[in-house]
This record gives sequence, C-alpha cells and structure tokens, in this order.
Amino acid sequence: MSTPRIPVTVITGFLGAGKTTLLSNLIRDSKQRRLAILVNEFGEVSIDGALLRNEGSGAEIHDLANGLVAYDDDADFLPTMLALWQRRSVIDHVLIETSGLALPSAVMEQLQGEVLAPCFVLDATLAVVDTPLLLDGAFGQPAGEARSIDAPVAELFELQLANADIVVLNKIDGLDDEALLAAESRVRALAPSIRFIELAHEARLDTRLTLGLHLHEPANSAHRHYGPVASMPGLTMRPLANQGLLDGHSHSGLGAHSHGLATHKHFHEQDPGWQSFMIRSKEQQHPDTLRDAVAALARSEPILRVKGFAPCAAGRLLIQAVRSRVEASIDPAGTARQAQLVFIGYHPSRPRLLERLQQLTGTAWH
Repeated sequence: MSTPRIPVTVITGFLGAGKTTLLSNLIRDSKQRRLAILVNEFGEVSIDGALLRNEGSGAEIHDLANGLVAYDDDADFLPTMLALWQRRSVIDHVLIETSGLALPSAVMEQLQGEVLAPCFVLDATLAVVDTPLLLDGAFGQPAGEARSIDAPVAELFELQLANADIVVLNKIDGLDDEALLAAESRVRALAPSIRFIELAHEARLDTRLTLGLHLHEPANSAHRHYGPVASMPGLTMRPLANQGLLDGHSHSGLGAHSHGLATHKHFHEQDPGWQSFMIRSKEQQHPDTLRDAVAALARSEPILRVKGFAPCAAGRLLIQAVRSRVEASIDPAGTARQAQLVFIGYHPSRPRLLERLQQLTGTAWH
C-alpha cells in the first residue's frame, strides 16, 4: 500500500490583498489539522512570517527568502519540501503563501515534477483579491500605449487569477450585494475558467471550502468540491455550468500548466522593474507621524506596498500599507530594536524615498 501524498494549498494574490491575515485566520480555524506553512516574501526579511508566529497557532512556519518561490534559482524550496516529507507522520497539510509578485505556476510545476510528485499533491490554488481595489479599477489595463505602473500591475494580477482554482474576494465588509456581484463579474471577465468564487468576511474562510478539496486529482478517485455555499441572501456565486470540464483539472490542469516555469521566468525577466528594499532607523517613531509619512510617500512615488515594524513609546508599532491606504497598530507587549520598513514598487528610487522619509518623520533612516 503506497504512502498517501501530502496535500498542498497555494495561496497567491497581489501585493496587499490580505493573504497573511486570511492565512492567519485559516490556521486558527484549522486546529484539527497539523499544518506546515511556507511563507515567501519579496523583501529582505520575513515580516509575514513574524506575524504568523506571533499568533502562537502551533503551525510550523518556514520562511523562504527568494521572492520568486520555486523559481529555478530558488535553492530553498525543494530542500524545504523534502524535509517536510521526511516528517510526514506529523504533517497533514502544507500551505504555501507566495509573494505578492510571484506567479503560482512555478510552485505548481515543481509539485508535478519527478522529485515532488510522489510526495505531494496540489489540493487547490487560491487567489486572494483586494475587492475594493478591484472595484476601483486598480487592476485594469491603462488606455493607450504608455507603459505606466498600471500596465505591469494589471498583467501580473491577471496571470495570478488565470492560474488559480478559487478566487477569494477579501476585504468585503461594508460592500453591498451589488458591489459583490460587480466584483464577481470582473473576475469572471478576467479569468473565465476560475472554478469558484468565495467570500471572505472579516478575512475568514470556511475551512471546508478551502482545505481538502482534491481539485487536482482525477474525478473518480477523490471527493469533489461542487461549489461554495451562498453566504448572502440574493447573492449567487456560481461555479462553471459544466463541471465535467474541470474533472482532473482539465481547465487549467497540471498538464496545461507544464509551461509554468517558462511563464514565470519570462514574466519577471521581461519586466525587471519590480523592486523591493528595506529602510531602517534606530530611533523611536511616532505612530501618527510615521503613518502619515508612509501615506505621503505612496502618493508621490511608485510604491504599492509597505510593511514593517518600528519601536514607539507605547510598544511595537506595526505598519501595513497598500498604496496610500495605511494601517498602524501598536502591540504594547511587543518590542522592536529598530524600525524596519520594506518598500515594494515599480522602479522606485531608494535614495529619494530615504530622503523624503527622513524629512517627513524628522528622524534618521538608512
């Protein structure tokens, strides 16, 4: 009797979609499963890994420093996965959070390769979407031929959707039925082959609709997931009419995704403008001043994501920004020896950001 393969769920989504918050809640609601989490970030340090560890969930967290997980120069992915297989008796499920600038196709390609295929099976790929930004047109292709920041954002966003089984509409609290239906229509137009669209109220998903779906196994060998339960009156989130087309992942299956690494490599080599860097300070920061400074930088520079920690008089300050939408929270019991902010954008200037940050906060940064 062969040893069962370990199921793997890949969580993708553009910068700031809320992947880590959703994953944190998913871990908390899955105490009956022994989970291993691989966190991949496009940055110098793992802010997301630190956030998940602070939850004290009991899940084991592994940080992958290479911003393009499973890409051909990623020396950590295969050894980490094989080490998990050696400990398969204490692991029920693996979740991989890709960076906001990664395509899930590279992970999918590795999972079907000769090294990992005997050990792991892709359970499903989830694409998390910042629904308010989607509705605001933040992921639309710009008019004309000028290649601004909008064009690479739209291209990457559409590729992430195209490689997903399930789209998760996140940050939907406060949106009405009309807005949610508009969001569904936009997703369907961008990626018609998406199997299901799920709603994440308060960044939470029902684990029965997320883990253990067997979407990449032959239809006659595993339980099938035939669609989400409507969670709002009058709102219908429908899978495709002909589910038979999707058996064995025939719509975007592992065979169809055999181009995964090539697509992944081509996308990032043809457009190397995405950059990430960290700026540090040894000084305490005032929460309101730093929050306003980050918002001002995002309005004046091609920055799409900022995240990090800073010491403040009341404890440890956590900064999370998606474009100019900045959230700042204080952990009174937390500590931070220095401020560390990761900036991610399209052709950003580190010297210019550094100078402006020093001016806006009145503190020294390097």
